[in-house]
Amino acid sequence: MASRRPGHGHSSRYGRYAGGPDPLAPPVDLAEALDAIGEDVMAGYSPERAMQEFLRRGGRDQTGLDDLARRVAERRRELLQRHHLDGTMTEVRELLDRAVLEERKQLARDPMMDEGDRAFRQMQLDGLPPSTAAAVSELADYDWSSRQAREDYERIKDLLGRELLDQRFAGMKQALENATDEDRAAVNEMLADLNGLLEKHRLGEDTQADFEEFMDKHGDFFPERPANIEELLDSLAQRAAAAQRMLNSMSPEQREELMQLSAQAFGSPELMDALGQLDANLQALRPGEDWGGAEQMSGSEGLGLGDGTGVFQDLADLDELSEQLSQSYEGARMDDLDLDKLARQLGDEAAVDAQTLQRLEKALRDTGYMKRGSDGELRLSPKAMRQLGKALLRDVAQRMSGRQGQRDLRQAGAAGELSGATREWAFGDTEPWDVTRTVTNAVVRTVAEGGDARRAVSLEIGDVEVTETEARTQAAVALLVDTSFSMAMDGRWVPMKRTALALHTLIRSRFRGDHLQLIGFGRHAEVMEIEQLTALDAMWDKGTNLHHALLLANRHFRKHPNAQPVLLVVTDGEPTSHLEPDGEVFFSYPPHPLTVAYGVRELDNAGRLGAQTTFFRLGEDPGLARFIDSMARRVDGRVVAPELDDLGAAVVGSYLGSRGSRSTFGDPYGDWFGGRGFWVGD
Repeated sequence: MASRRPGHGHSSRYGRYAGGPDPLAPPVDLAEALDAIGEDVMAGYSPERAMQEFLRRGGRDQTGLDDLARRVAERRRELLQRHHLDGTMTEVRELLDRAVLEERKQLARDPMMDEGDRAFRQMQLDGLPPSTAAAVSELADYDWSSRQAREDYERIKDLLGRELLDQRFAGMKQALENATDEDRAAVNEMLADLNGLLEKHRLGEDTQADFEEFMDKHGDFFPERPANIEELLDSLAQRAAAAQRMLNSMSPEQREELMQLSAQAFGSPELMDALGQLDANLQALRPGEDWGGAEQMSGSEGLGLGDGTGVFQDLADLDELSEQLSQSYEGARMDDLDLDKLARQLGDEAAVDAQTLQRLEKALRDTGYMKRGSDGELRLSPKAMRQLGKALLRDVAQRMSGRQGQRDLRQAGAAGELSGATREWAFGDTEPWDVTRTVTNAVVRTVAEGGDARRAVSLEIGDVEVTETEARTQAAVALLVDTSFSMAMDGRWVPMKRTALALHTLIRSRFRGDHLQLIGFGRHAEVMEIEQLTALDAMWDKGTNLHHALLLANRHFRKHPNAQPVLLVVTDGEPTSHLEPDGEVFFSYPPHPLTVAYGVRELDNAGRLGAQTTFFRLGEDPGLARFIDSMARRVDGRVVAPELDDLGAAVVGSYLGSRGSRSTFGDPYGDWFGGRGFWVGD
């Protein structure tokens, strides 16, 4: 809520929104969405597809598109299984039987009637054909002796007229109940004027004034109040196409009966001529509507012509919603969802669920979590990568500490160089305050609570942030991750990426002075940015070029001569390729002795540079185990054989161990539990 201060016309003061839930708050848990999207991206999905998959699945408390689509399909199936198309015919038959019965009663009890006339009338009734339409037609000229029978027969004509009009104009059946001749004349006049307007429109001769004149005269027939002739055409054509699909869905016998009965509508052949002309105009002006579809109905609840047309419109709406919810067409967006139709078909709650998904997609795009690259492809933004990395790092911390949700070490180093990070003060902290962050927190809180920060700012414990210091040297870290086809084939692709992102986040947020280089190695090796690695599709080229990866790692170490080299190698196979002196890749399986020798030579070079080395062996291959063990012994390194779920904790733990004293074989997490830890904020 904003308030103006006297004398300051353009100044506003804002406090917390107090009118209920914050209307600007994210509609769903973006963190949950980002975690799920990140997992799919690391599994090889594009960010666009990963986002669509999350929208399909939904979240813990959020209905997804697939569930809405399932409900749409169930609704469609329920309509088809509940109804049949004989409703009007059944109602006409009932009225006819009642009229004939009343006439027979009158003939039996009328003492004044001539016996010959009585016998002739009974013969006419006895000779009625079994076809309802034929019987109604044959009785058109019958001279009813029973007033009740005559009224029931006239109701047949009235019912047929109202049903036929209701097919084209929803609600007409009820509106024309007990209609007078004047009412029927008004309908005929409206149809004549409407056909005239549509004919002019088809020839391109109509104007908006023509439409407005028509609506001024006949607007009561169109409660939806279309704004122009195009809107009127859309409404009429959709309804008429649904009526045609209903007719297409009838058996040939049903259609024949209906066409014969239609001639009796209101006892006016002119009505059928006008409706036929209307249908022709609508089909000519809206040929894109579905005029040829049909459905198979198998239920027990009869549908009249008007109600049946409404059901066929519902089926069309459900088909349209099904396509929208599929999001499988080119250029599909959540904004395509017709919330009004969804509310009509599935209820308001479904529309709210869909609207929430729309807001989620918009939030992911508009709040900086997704961005489009120069090639137009959607990517996870650096902001999204940081958020995802924090979540992965929290998971790593929980696995390493064994204490769900605990922060492993509040102290970041009581003495030493500044880490560049700050955190909220907690009891027992002795680090110096970060005055700028502390005062900023107090100002922001004061303004949010409705205070005037220009007059006075009071500090509270929650405002205080302390600087973090670290007693350590810099490290040059090379994380070598195997990207050969076996990593993807054996389900190690995503854990590898999760590990790289967790380590990257840790170093970028907590050890900013360290230098991390990510190197992927398959048939050849490549230095990768974290965004490139996490979005990397599974590679199916054969080859594990450890030699090339170590070459790149040693180059990284030499660029930072004053930093402690840390070499971390994640692999599930022996080296099967190396770089030749001319730069070409040599591949051989089983491993060629020259390939092994080249790899050993570069590992020795890393050892001479002082690299603290840890191999993370994935899989149970005995040959790999022997090779990795021998490589580690050459450089006094370590070997860790973690479960896939613990790979991230193993790599991060080894890195943290390397930040303390040098260690050899033993605890796979290095000096983590006895040395320094780290704190992962929210």
